[in-house]
Amino acid sequence: MLKTLDIIADAVAQANWIVVNQQLQQLLDKKNKMQVDNSQLEQAVAIVLQIMRIGDFQTRWDIAKIFPKIGKPAIAPLLEILDSQKEDLELRWFALRILGEFNEPEVVISLVKLLEETQEEELAIMSAQALAKIGQPAVSALIELLKDEKSRLLAVKSLAQIRRSEVIEPLLWVVDDSMAEVRLTAIEALSSFHHKSLIPIFIKALQDTSSSIRKEAVIALKMRAYLEEEFDLVNRLQPLLFDINSEVCQQAVLAMGCMKDSSAITALSDILKAKNAPLFIKEEVVRALNWNSSFIALDYLESCLYSSDIMLIQEIVCVLGRQESIELKSYATKILIDFLNSDREIVHQSYVKQKIATSLGDNQDLSALAHLEKLATNDDSKVRLYANAAIKKILNRNNK
Repeated sequence: MLKTLDIIADAVAQANWIVVNQQLQQLLDKKNKMQVDNSQLEQAVAIVLQIMRIGDFQTRWDIAKIFPKIGKPAIAPLLEILDSQKEDLELRWFALRILGEFNEPEVVISLVKLLEETQEEELAIMSAQALAKIGQPAVSALIELLKDEKSRLLAVKSLAQIRRSEVIEPLLWVVDDSMAEVRLTAIEALSSFHHKSLIPIFIKALQDTSSSIRKEAVIALKMRAYLEEEFDLVNRLQPLLFDINSEVCQQAVLAMGCMKDSSAITALSDILKAKNAPLFIKEEVVRALNWNSSFIALDYLESCLYSSDIMLIQEIVCVLGRQESIELKSYATKILIDFLNSDREIVHQSYVKQKIATSLGDNQDLSALAHLEKLATNDDSKVRLYANAAIKKILNRNNK
């Protein structure tokens, strides 16, 4: 056996990687036959690591195939390389790639920590790929770590990286954990699984004391808007429109905008009437109502044109120019024209006329031409510029 190790050492000194590879393969074949003791195996590991450090990319690529055959004794030194900022990036990348072959909990945890902490994009990508590759064999070991409060958070974060249905059950065990970060991680991970049985979990999380968890639950339900009727999602989400946390409110608005339900539209319009609602939330509501793509939503937006402040009016005018169907384009065009011809003092402002002209041009409805031609004679040069651009857009579209 010593002869084999001596041959390998000499071949390394001469950079004869073909011989090194052959001799290592023979050594590991003997290991599988229980003919190699631990000290000899440790020497082999040291040699392989030496090659990894001094070899070029191709040499490292070839020698990396040896590590899985070495087995568990290779894990600790590879983790040491992975955790060392002193090692070069390519060597750490190889260590990470090799570790993805080992279905051990300490490997999974190290990969998760790296994924959270590294600033190197290549390492982050490889870490995510390695976790996905390990998959099921690591789940059982991580479940054991859930039982220990000290390791529970890291175990949950590790499980969250393994996007397989096997992790659903252990994640459900911790959705009511006393630690908010554990609950949040579990809810985030569960939201990637489109199992109808998880909906009650997200609904319950809407009442969590942590705003981050309420926010994540809202996002999860938003992605399941197609189940709004079956689970009464509009009524479940409505209280969150007035949550004490503005980010939760914002996500609730976005979720309501995805619900094709008249009660969702009504709930959103109530925010526009609320005097204490922040402007950015009202602007989000305006966009959400527009995404709803319905005539009743446009009716609410029209009413707000005549009862809102200048910043919100500008947002409404802008979204009215973002219609998809011909019918909605025509309806929104009529709303804009009526507002343009109204006696509202704000309509006389140059920047408002510019925005109206732009939205009329975006809707490309011929009924707007006469009104745009009138704007094209306005005393303000910018209004004329925007009006003429809108006229050109409508004519080009309708001459095709």
